[in-house]
Amino acid sequence: MAWSPLIGAALAMIASGVIVVARIVYPGPALYIRNANPVFEGPLIASALAILTLALLTRGLHLDGLADTVDGLASGKPAEEALAIMRDGRVGALGAAALIGVLGIDVLALTSNVLVHRGTQALVLGVVVGRVSMLWACTPGIQAARPDGMGALVAGSVPRIVAIFWTLVLCAGATFYGPGYANIEGINSAIQRLVAVLAALAVARLVGRHAMRRFGGVTGDVIGACGEIATMTCFLITAMGH
Repeated sequence: MAWSPLIGAALAMIASGVIVVARIVYPGPALYIRNANPVFEGPLIASALAILTLALLTRGLHLDGLADTVDGLASGKPAEEALAIMRDGRVGALGAAALIGVLGIDVLALTSNVLVHRGTQALVLGVVVGRVSMLWACTPGIQAARPDGMGALVAGSVPRIVAIFWTLVLCAGATFYGPGYANIEGINSAIQRLVAVLAALAVARLVGRHAMRRFGGVTGDVIGACGEIATMTCFLITAMGH
């Protein structure tokens, strides 16, 4: 788990390569006009392919965790019954809705970044912040909700100092990974990226803690859900003002 941010960065770079290739094949940005407004089809296809690439590279593991966690939370059942629902291979209506919603937001928010030539930047930050949020869900003091599964394997396994280290590295990267500081625009962009990272970690932490209270601890599904929620939040904030 301690190396997951590096793995996330590698996955993000592969997906970024997909964006670059897709932008060559589907140049845009405005392929046609509809109702006097440009339709940004090229960047949309590139973003969708990048998100699909991430899903394929991770075998949809974290997305599955998101859907299962939402189903468990939405059931309103006691912890033991909710965990049984999460282990069921079927996806409920709310789990499916959450899955579609998060993927849709990811694609649209990433498209907004691609349009202003910040797609790779947003993609790397979003994926890495998702992995760092997963580290915080595995720090000491967090117990597993059940004796088996991924949650039992990784609960409490990440020293707090490791999570702090990666958070600081991520904040530094968010601050300096982008345009220079020669003008106010560069400074504002750096602040926006830093806020995106901190807000993403905070939102994922709140959602994760709520799920842990409901289920009596952490599961692999909850960890995956934290990662997906953090990534989505980061994409949304980095897309603001474009």
